Amino acid sequence: MSVDTPAVLDYLKELQDRICHELAELDGGPGFEEETWEREEGGGGRSRVLKHGNLFEQAGVNFSHVFGKRLPDSATARRPELAGRGFQAMGVSLVLHPENPHVPTTHANVRYFVADKAGSEPVWWFGGGFDLTPYYGYQEDAVHWHRTARAACEPFGAEVYPRYKQWCDEYFYLPHRGETRGIGGLFFDDLDDWGFERSFAFMRSVGDHFLPAYRPIAERRRHQPWGERERAFQLYRRGRYAEFNLLYDRGTRFGLQSGGRTESILMSMPPMARWEYNWHPEPGSPEAQLYDRFLGARNWLDGD
Repeated sequence: MSVDTPAVLDYLKELQDRICHELAELDGGPGFEEETWEREEGGGGRSRVLKHGNLFEQAGVNFSHVFGKRLPDSATARRPELAGRGFQAMGVSLVLHPENPHVPTTHANVRYFVADKAGSEPVWWFGGGFDLTPYYGYQEDAVHWHRTARAACEPFGAEVYPRYKQWCDEYFYLPHRGETRGIGGLFFDDLDDWGFERSFAFMRSVGDHFLPAYRPIAERRRHQPWGERERAFQLYRRGRYAEFNLLYDRGTRFGLQSGGRTESILMSMPPMARWEYNWHPEPGSPEAQLYDRFLGARNWLDGD
């Protein structure tokens, strides 16, 4: 089996550059600031953050390539047979928090792991996906998002999109709230059964389809008017985003448990959020429509 780790590394660095270039162009503001960092145990990364832009209140696009002597508990809980192995992990992760409440928050990640042990063959796998978290739902945006997600999967089989769409719905779910974080997208992990070349090609397809999925939505909604009511609801729903990232997100747990750079790991948190005790939207309001029509697993492909 041929495993080309340098090719994965090159792709991830190029993907970060490409996404940052296009997002800076889309924002039209101050652009990204970059910090490079090193990890004491091995490796490092490039953290790029855009703040107070024309479109994005905060946007972060991170690349990391780190090494460790022992896989953290967040990884071995799913794959206990790998306990005690060293590892290297590389990936690009991004979270975009627009200022306009009509423009959805979004997250994307593509990653590659190798678990090593002396005297044994290395164990590798790919993971990633992208998901959308609207505050005010729009049918055409949800349809476009999921049709683009399906297009990323189509070359790899008709069953791939439904499988990873369902996994995304199940993963980005807040059980203590009984609701999904948003309208989903794709989520996959532990991908190795297709062989290296095909698995790597799928990861690239997911990474390459993120911008075509998100940019048209941002361009369509960025100039819609909004006021204090919409902002208050956006900040309230951002609280749900923070709850998920701190309580359930695998990447956050892995990063913190592996001794990663805290500022880069928590870059995904919204710059502002709010909580309000026992709040419920007014029935029939645009805010209620998010709960009634957009949160929860459903088929978006037919445009119904």
